[in-house]
Amino acid sequence: MKKTIAGLFTAASIFTLAACGTSDEGSQGSGGEETKEITVGASNIPHAEILEKAKPILEEEGIELTIDTYQDYVLPNKDLDSGEIDANYFQHIPYLESQIADHEYDFVNAGGIHIEPIGVYSKKYDSLEDLPEGATILMSNSVADHGRILTLLEAKGLIKIKEGVEKTAATLDDIEENPKNFEFDYEYEAALLPQLYENEEGDAVVINSNYAIDSGLKPLEDSIAIEDKESPYVNVIAVNSGDEDNEAIQALVEVLRSEEIQDFILEEWGGAVVPVQE
Repeated sequence: MKKTIAGLFTAASIFTLAACGTSDEGSQGSGGEETKEITVGASNIPHAEILEKAKPILEEEGIELTIDTYQDYVLPNKDLDSGEIDANYFQHIPYLESQIADHEYDFVNAGGIHIEPIGVYSKKYDSLEDLPEGATILMSNSVADHGRILTLLEAKGLIKIKEGVEKTAATLDDIEENPKNFEFDYEYEAALLPQLYENEEGDAVVINSNYAIDSGLKPLEDSIAIEDKESPYVNVIAVNSGDEDNEAIQALVEVLRSEEIQDFILEEWGGAVVPVQE
């Protein structure tokens, strides 16, 4: 896990850095080298907080980081596509792939940073096994998350997904067995789910950890079930094709994977956000 940030780039390589979003003139850093600028769009928690922690480290490398925060999962990709931002950091790999397929974005994954295990919450029941016959489970309208939710329920023995279906791409139509006849209500924006939980709507609510944390929930303590940390739903730095080779983007990924930032992630969120190295 340990990576050395201090020696990543020499002064000469920083001076010649062809960073995204850099003006022609640039500005001068504290050491006299040219400071390059990149703008990254991010969800408020934990993504923007992680970037804030990385900001002074990048500044030492001659890179000025601007963070634009978003409250939804649509605009960060639209703004990346239009060039309003140079990269975004809010989405996991299956969502990125679905967005590329649906909108023909020319995006690539520049590197995975962390996993946010998705959790199931309930004001009425203490475990998934306690959910009664015909219980209503509220979930987001993001189809890219449906597979991970169904996989979690299957792992608990509550449903069965059809044989041969790729689990990350599974939809509600791929449920083969549902012995308790659970009802799935999936008409909600992901950001609204914590409020539905607080209002005691439905029997259980599935909430992405970033929104849970942002609402004051503690995923490891408050959820009645949580996704395994080996989840394939890695949150990544996404960029337009070709920019993954940009030295400023590579520096950003290296810093976010550094021991200092990974320790911060573990200490700040106590396992509700899990750093990765690929």
